[in-house]
Amino acid sequence: MGLLDGTTQKAYYEGSNFGNYQFTSLDNIITNFMVAYVGEGKIIEKARRTDVAFHAQRSLQELSFDTLKSTKSQEIEVPSSLKMILPHDYVNYVKFSWKDSAGMEHNILPQSKSSNPTAITQNDDGVYQFTGDNLTTTDSDTWESYKSRTPSENSKDDYNYDSDNFDLNIGRRYGLDPNSSQVNGFFYIDENKGNVHFSSNISGKTVTLKYISDSLGTDSEMQVHKFAEEAMYKCIAYAMVSTKANTQEYIVNRFRKEKFASVRTAKLRLSNLKLEELTQILRGKSKQIKH
Repeated sequence: MGLLDGTTQKAYYEGSNFGNYQFTSLDNIITNFMVAYVGEGKIIEKARRTDVAFHAQRSLQELSFDTLKSTKSQEIEVPSSLKMILPHDYVNYVKFSWKDSAGMEHNILPQSKSSNPTAITQNDDGVYQFTGDNLTTTDSDTWESYKSRTPSENSKDDYNYDSDNFDLNIGRRYGLDPNSSQVNGFFYIDENKGNVHFSSNISGKTVTLKYISDSLGTDSEMQVHKFAEEAMYKCIAYAMVSTKANTQEYIVNRFRKEKFASVRTAKLRLSNLKLEELTQILRGKSKQIKH
């Protein structure tokens, strides 16, 4: 970067958009696409901006799931209820972890042998209880039993949770289940109620949820890294061409290939591999690296 005068330097470093230059907004992507791809004598002769905007949002969603760096995070202190509310833009989790006094993260593993089913209130005769036209529900006995025990108690009973496939293997099973042989705790997600449930040893700990969003939660999130800008254009172009009536198949195939190639290039760019970092990691793997 060339030298800047004093006033420009101050404005440059005192701005509030630190790091945002690496991104371009979805609105700019749509505008640039309309200019470069739509018009007489161009790839797409006619297109409404609303159609381009729809395909742009769908492309951003798909790229967010496996190409763009769309991981978000939130940190809370787990209350005595052992529950965390899922973020409104949650799509899937990357990992859960709790921090120790040194700020190091310890992974919390998923619990697949428990859940929080809907508990229907019944009278002594087993008849369902209603409030108006709706069933009366409470927290399930399954959840109440699980949260009152520590993970070590639960892991001792893992044998009882196995399927009938192991009934004939008594005396011939060795070792522990690696998933339950740890003290970092467990979680499971109640998708219907939008809650994350933790094991009792997580109570009071500071827990971080890292999760995947579709990048459409707010207007400020609708942005694309410049490494993936070309992939966005190719994805939109392929979607426009493939959904247009009477488009020749060879044209559709051409745009499909261009889309896959641009997405692959974006993944490589965003993988952010550095030779020095890779060398340092492999030095700990008993491998001799020449560089």
